[in-house]
Amino acid sequence: MNRFNVRKVAVLGAGVMGAQIAAHLVNVKVPVVLFDLPAKEGPKNGIVTRAIENLKKLKPSPIGVAADADLIVAANYEEHMALLGECDLVIEAIAERMDWKLDLYGKIAPHVAKHAIVASNTSGLSITKLSEALPEAIKPRFCGIHFFNPPRYMTLVELIATPATQPKILDDLETFVTSGLGKGVVRAKDTPNFIANRIGIAGMLGTMKEVENFGLTFDVVDDLTGKRLGRASSGTFRTADVVGLDTMAHVIKTLQDNLNEQTDPFYGSFGTPPVLKALLDKGHLGQKTKAGFYKKVGRDVMRFELDSGEYVPAGEKADDVYGRMLKKPAGERLKLLRNSTGPQGQFLWAILRNSFHYAAVHLATIADTARDVDQAMRWGFGMKQGPFELWQEAGWLEVAKMVQEDIDAGKALSKAPLPTWVFKGPVAEAGGVHTAQGSWNPSSGRFEPRRELPVYQRQPFPELLLGEAGPRFADAGTTIEETDSIRLWTLDNEVLIASIKTKMHAISPEVCEGLMQAVELAESQYQGLVVWSGDEPFSVGADLQAMLPAFLAVGVAAIEDAEGFMQQTMLRLRYASVPVISAIRGMALGGGCELAVYSSKRVVHMESYIGLVEVGVGLIPGAGGLTYIARRAAENAATSTGKDLLPFLTEGFTAAAMAKVGTSAIESRSIGYLLESDLIVPHKDELLFVALNEAKAMFRAGYRAPHKRLFPVAGRSGKATVMGQLVNMRDGGFISQHDFHIATLIANVVTGGDVDPGTLVSEEYLMTLERQAFCALITNPKTQERILGMLNTGKPVRN
Repeated sequence: MNRFNVRKVAVLGAGVMGAQIAAHLVNVKVPVVLFDLPAKEGPKNGIVTRAIENLKKLKPSPIGVAADADLIVAANYEEHMALLGECDLVIEAIAERMDWKLDLYGKIAPHVAKHAIVASNTSGLSITKLSEALPEAIKPRFCGIHFFNPPRYMTLVELIATPATQPKILDDLETFVTSGLGKGVVRAKDTPNFIANRIGIAGMLGTMKEVENFGLTFDVVDDLTGKRLGRASSGTFRTADVVGLDTMAHVIKTLQDNLNEQTDPFYGSFGTPPVLKALLDKGHLGQKTKAGFYKKVGRDVMRFELDSGEYVPAGEKADDVYGRMLKKPAGERLKLLRNSTGPQGQFLWAILRNSFHYAAVHLATIADTARDVDQAMRWGFGMKQGPFELWQEAGWLEVAKMVQEDIDAGKALSKAPLPTWVFKGPVAEAGGVHTAQGSWNPSSGRFEPRRELPVYQRQPFPELLLGEAGPRFADAGTTIEETDSIRLWTLDNEVLIASIKTKMHAISPEVCEGLMQAVELAESQYQGLVVWSGDEPFSVGADLQAMLPAFLAVGVAAIEDAEGFMQQTMLRLRYASVPVISAIRGMALGGGCELAVYSSKRVVHMESYIGLVEVGVGLIPGAGGLTYIARRAAENAATSTGKDLLPFLTEGFTAAAMAKVGTSAIESRSIGYLLESDLIVPHKDELLFVALNEAKAMFRAGYRAPHKRLFPVAGRSGKATVMGQLVNMRDGGFISQHDFHIATLIANVVTGGDVDPGTLVSEEYLMTLERQAFCALITNPKTQERILGMLNTGKPVRN
C-alpha cells in the first residue's frame, strides 16, 4: 500500500493560528517544527519561544497538557531552513499579506523536500495567485488548507486546489487531516474567503445591517441568534469578540477587495458597519483587548452603544414569544417569524431569508455541492443545521416562494433572483438539495454522493445532513436485546456493542442489568464487548433522580442495594473473560468514569472530559472509583524502589477530593483515569471502528482477565498525613466544613481505613468502605441540598 506518511510537519509563522496549529499537531503526536523570523534582539528563536510559552497560558487551552508545548521545535528562517527537508507537510500560516507570503515562498522553495505537500492556511486569499511564486516542481503539491480558530476545537478544515494541484495530493491531505487531526474536511473552490467565511461573514454583515434596520441591541440579538436559533451559544456579537474584530475586519476587506457588484450581487451590503469601524478606531478588538461589542467591568457585562460611544449595562433578553416560536417545527417557525409584527421576529426572518438567498445564489461558484455549504457552516460556525438543511426541513418550495416574494418586494439585501434550479427540475421535485442519491451540484445538474476515500471506511456512522441516506446508529446492525435504558447489538456478529439510551447516558439499575447481561452474552457468543453510544456524552454517572423514589420509600437501604449492584457491575466488567472496551466521547463523569476505569481498555476521543465529580453533589465516588485509585497507587508503587504508598496516592486522592476533570483525553491520562496503553483517537466518528478492532485484536491475542489480587494500602498513618493537609485547607478557608467532611471520608477509603500501613486488602473490602461512606452522606442535609440544587438548576451548590 502506497500511503502518504506524515512523519514531521513544519508550520511557518508563530502567530495566533500558526502556533495553535502546531499545538494541535502535538496533541495528535505529530512532530512539528514552528518557524518564524529571527528575533532582532536576544536569541534568534525568541519570537517562536515566546509563542510556545504563550500557548501554555491560553484559555481554552490549545494543547492537551500545557507542558507538551515544549515538544514543539523552535526554528527561524535564518538558521534552520535545512529542517524543512525533513518535513512531509509544510503549512504556511503567516499574516494575510499576499506580498509577504509570496516572498516567503521564494525563500523556502529550495529547501522543501521533493515529496512534501506545501499548503497555505490563508483564510481567503487566492490559492492560485499564491502558487505563482512557487517553482513548477512544487505547484502540483501546493494547495490551500484553511483551519478555523481555535484549531484544536473547531472541526472544519477547508482544502482548496489550484488548477495545477494533483488530485492525489488533495486525497492524501484529506486523509491525514481527517484521521490524523480529527477534522471534517470540505473542499472549496478558489474564490474569496472560500465557503464558510464567505457565507458566514456575509451573514454577519447582513445581520449587522438588519440590526440597524430594526433598532435592536447587541445583547438581545445574541439572545436571539445563539442556541435558540441552533447556532453557537455566543450568538453574533460575542462570537465576533471572540474571533477578534481586527480578524473580522480583515476577512470583510478580503470580500471588499476581491469582489464587486458584478461578481457578487450582495456587494452593496459588504461595507464596514459603522459600529465595527468605531470600535476599531478605539482599538477595541474584542476579547483580546478586553473590550469590543462587550466589555467586563468588575462582575458586570457592558455593551457598546454606538450613539453615545460609551459602554452601557448589558443583559437584556429577547421577548419570550420569540423563544416559543423558535421551538416550533421548522415550517411553522418560519411562517410565524415572517408574519410577526414585532421587530425581533421580523429581524429573525430577515437574517434567515438572507442566508437562504445568499447560499442559493452563490452555491455554484463557491462549492461543488450543497453538502459542502451545510457541512462548512456546521463545522466552522457551530450551527446545528446549515442553511440548506433548514430550508429543506421547512418545506423547500414554500420557503423559496416566501424568499422570492421578499426579493421582488425589495426587502432583501439584493435584487438577484433565486436560481432557476430552486423552482424547477430535480431539486424542486425532490423537495430539497439533500437526497438519498446525494447532494445537489448546480454545475453538473445532479445529486452527487459523498467522496469515497478509504479513510471514510473508518467511520461506521458519519455525521449525516438532513435528507441524506446513510446508516444511523440507533437502528443499525442486529439488535440482540433492547430496553428503554440500553441496547445490546452487533454490527459484525463478532463483537457485542452496548449503547446506553438514558438521558445523558446516566447509569441506572436498569443500565447495570443490561451491562451484566452484555457480559454474559459476550462471554458466550462474541469476541468482546464495546460500550459505545453514537452521541455525547459517554455517561454523566449514576442516575440520582432514578434512585430518589426508592430512597424516599425505603430509606438508605435502597441506596445501599443500588450502589452495591453498581459495584458488582464494575467488577463483572473488569473480570470478564473477553475484553471490554469503553469507547469514550465527551463527558465521562462520576459513574461514567468508573465504568471506563473498570473496562479492560479505553478508546477515547481527544475531546473527552473524564473525572470523579461526586463531591459536587456532596457524595463520594461509590461505584469503585476510590477503590480504583487505591489499587492503581499500589500497582504503581510496586514498580518503584520505595515502599511508601502515599506519593502514588496523592494525585488520585486530590483529583477525587477536588472533583478534578481532565480537560482533554491527554490530561485525563496524566491524572490517572487513562493508562499509557489506552488509545486516544482524534476523530469522533472513528471511535467505534477503532474500539471494535481493538476488541478483536485483544481476543485474538489470547486475552485473559487480570488475576484478582490483594494489594497494600497506606493505612491509618497515611490517612493522618492526608488529614493534616485537609485541616490546613479548611482552616485557611479553601474548603467548607462539609467539603472537609467528604474529603475525610475519601481519605478513609483510599488509605484502607483503620488498618496498619501495608495491610493487604481486596477490592470488595474497599468497596464496602465506599458504600458505607456514600450511604452516610446521602442522609446528610447538606448533601441533600447539593443533590437537589444540581437536579433543579444543573449547577453545583457550595455549602
